[in-house]
Amino acid sequence: MAAQVEIEDQESFTSLDNGEIIDSFSDNADSGLSPPHLAGDLTLDSTVLLSEENPEYGAVRNCFLSGMGPFANQTTIVAVRKNSTQGVTAKARFAASIVFTEAMKRKNGGDANVRYGWYSGSKEEIDGIVSYGFSSREVNRSESDDGSHGVGIHLFHHTYSLAAGVDVESDEEGVKHLLLCRLILGKAEQISSGSKQSYPSSSQFDSGVDNLENPRKYVIWSSSMNSYILPSHVVSFRSPLLRGLRRGGVVLGRARSPCVSLSLLISILSKSLDPPRINVILTTYDDFRKRKVRREELVRKMREVVGDELLLDIIKNQRC
Repeated sequence: MAAQVEIEDQESFTSLDNGEIIDSFSDNADSGLSPPHLAGDLTLDSTVLLSEENPEYGAVRNCFLSGMGPFANQTTIVAVRKNSTQGVTAKARFAASIVFTEAMKRKNGGDANVRYGWYSGSKEEIDGIVSYGFSSREVNRSESDDGSHGVGIHLFHHTYSLAAGVDVESDEEGVKHLLLCRLILGKAEQISSGSKQSYPSSSQFDSGVDNLENPRKYVIWSSSMNSYILPSHVVSFRSPLLRGLRRGGVVLGRARSPCVSLSLLISILSKSLDPPRINVILTTYDDFRKRKVRREELVRKMREVVGDELLLDIIKNQRC
């Protein structure tokens, strides 16, 4: 049975904003939980399975489903696992995160700007990150992406789980996996799309965002990726409406028009469009990928369903 959204529960989102999910559970985070084992066809020796009665499960669940928008009712959470704080290495990583948080507070007048973000990756990639941390492999993903906001580790704002979910492929069982991470942003600077910047532009900045006023993507530079990012929870889920979709883009207008990321476009539109209209867009796009319709037909359908005004606003914001 598909999980339902609890929009009225705002306390969970507040906890995600200020980092209390990890900080408040610290040393006793794993007490009373089952030992690490196979869950959702993803074996993570460094994680423990959370039961649905666990308050952390509820907080992460609400955060994930709220970001799925109209897709939430067709999304089933297979498992929620958390990064274990047991073991010498795990305790050291957690302690280091607290030290870096305090250091960032001192640097920026008492505000470390701790946030949560979703990282999109395959089950093998997420397994490696949770066990050993981020590596050059993840950084290289952004370096080869002409639409990325700098060269570093890219994560979606915690309210954009839909965009993160579209951006990752399902495993052989049809399950997708997202990694929720605790981020130390410090003072962020805006990084334009297509930028190849790989470190702060000056010592006053600590991280990057795609938009200062309404950030959807966070960028943590490779030099601090394992200092400012602490993997928190793994959410494994199935969503039939997202099945088969892969990272890509939809071009609006003529060939020289700007390109808008499909994952980001769907996430933005899900905030204002009802499910039937979004389903029309996804169906038409799927037909386009299968070469059943031409690009002109796809563009025409999007303009018809969404409206030129909203599409132009999205394009304008992305170009800015």
